[in-house]
Amino acid sequence: MINHHDFMLEGGRVGILLIHGLTGTPTEMRGVGREFNRAGYTVYGMQLAGHCGDDDDLIATTWKDWYQSVIDAAEKLRRQVDYLFVGGLSMGAVLALKYASDHPNQVQGVLVYGATFRMDGWTVPTLSRLIAPWFLTLVDILHIGRHRVFNEAPPYGIRNEQLRRKIAQSMLGGDSGAAGLPGNPWPSLSQLVYLTRNVRHALPKVVAPCLILHAENDDIAHHRNGELVRDNVSGPVEMVLLKNSYHMITIDNDRRELVSRSIHFIRQHVPPAQPFAQAVVEQTTPAQPFAQAVVEPTTPVAAMLTELNTPIHHA
Repeated sequence: MINHHDFMLEGGRVGILLIHGLTGTPTEMRGVGREFNRAGYTVYGMQLAGHCGDDDDLIATTWKDWYQSVIDAAEKLRRQVDYLFVGGLSMGAVLALKYASDHPNQVQGVLVYGATFRMDGWTVPTLSRLIAPWFLTLVDILHIGRHRVFNEAPPYGIRNEQLRRKIAQSMLGGDSGAAGLPGNPWPSLSQLVYLTRNVRHALPKVVAPCLILHAENDDIAHHRNGELVRDNVSGPVEMVLLKNSYHMITIDNDRRELVSRSIHFIRQHVPPAQPFAQAVVEQTTPAQPFAQAVVEPTTPVAAMLTELNTPIHHA
């Protein structure tokens, strides 16, 4: 199958696989992917099976299909690079951890952005938090609610109000390839429950270093989701709470910090003989551990509005 919405950015021998969230698209990873590529890395922003189409396309797939997409994409990228980092946003972070647990000898590090094991952020009603896992399991067992959808709602995972308005307009415009679906079908949320249960048990098998970045005020997934990863993986962990974003941290106000911390993390876990990336690194002074040299010299909002046309509130 040809995916028309994924992207490959050629760079050096360090590769970064980026995985979008449930009902999302590779577009939500494109901005950070470009900045990683400017730092000298080869970046592949993959498309998950069933995504970038309509609701029927998505509910025709299961979490195992989504994970197979990750396996296939990782194999494609590994043919071009010597070192592989896997990263994802929301459900994409869960899939990245799944891959790292199953392929411990192939992953140099994991970028865990807003991992979503449970939707328990401050916009999610308490009753929904409590009953959702059991209800969604029942939905799958009884094959009910096939065409029911949990619609997106403000603030859509976006703290930046200007960006939020732009993205809400795009998301509701009907182009799922660019902006994703405006809601989460019940059957797909059921599959997310099965995926997270599987990965939660597999976390101790993750031996690669993990960088966990999570919004302190995540509206969809409380930062206890990141703490779950921190407390259960076996490899070294760095966890940072971002102060000025909601769930969609790859496109919100803290995107520059996310990029800089990620590059610093990758640099720490790759042997130094990477000439192009090293040239960028040398632009950073000791007083500036998180290099601004790798970030586009545009204002955060302007850059995001011009580069990104992406869904929000995605798992």
